[in-house]
Amino acid sequence: MNTATLDKQTSDKVSFISFIVPEFAYAYKMNMQEAYLYLKKYGGLDFLMKHWWALHTDNSFWAVRDLYDVCYKNGGER
Repeated sequence: MNTATLDKQTSDKVSFISFIVPEFAYAYKMNMQEAYLYLKKYGGLDFLMKHWWALHTDNSFWAVRDLYDVCYKNGGER
């Protein structure tokens, strides 16, 4: 039986993303599905996947704000 485990970096990335998406949803009064779809539609999720390491070192307020700024620049209206 092959039991694969996540390496530390992948585990940290998953943990941060599962933390910051609900924070984004709460900050902008969305439910989790709306937040995920909004981030996906306006490039926030791609930005998050690419820059999660830098974002996780910042205060969650600023990380959420950075995601908002990326989405806004890509046509997001919230």
